[in-house]
Amino acid sequence: MAQIEGEIVIDRPIDEVFDFVADEGNEPQYNPKMLAVEQLSDGEIGLGTKFRAEVKAGRRVLPVVIEFTVYDRPVRLGSRTRMSGMFIVGELTFEAVGEATRMRWQWRMEPSGAFRLLKPLIVLLGRRQERGIWEGLKRRLEA
Repeated sequence: MAQIEGEIVIDRPIDEVFDFVADEGNEPQYNPKMLAVEQLSDGEIGLGTKFRAEVKAGRRVLPVVIEFTVYDRPVRLGSRTRMSGMFIVGELTFEAVGEATRMRWQWRMEPSGAFRLLKPLIVLLGRRQERGIWEGLKRRLEA
């Protein structure tokens, strides 16, 4: 498995950051590769909530299914993501730092098929992509 981790401090309260991130429908506002998101589960967002999304991967648009496996508001949000050629399991943690929030991410990625051969490249690109996604979140929430 390939692992990607990192952290960022966002100058917003922990509840606000957690709630914004937990609503996957917000992700297209800060992740340019996330084109569309639809909640598949009925009811409020929580443990077991599933989303269907479309992500841009090069010139292709890939379907993605995301399921929340941990929902401990406002400190932990775990998920598993299935997409063509990749299975991702991970967790976001949120920690109040004064009036700001330190958010950490840790993803374990399991490429399948031909993607297994590209694991080192996937890790390199994944680290850069995750940093960009969360910097986009920071810009969006601090604006």
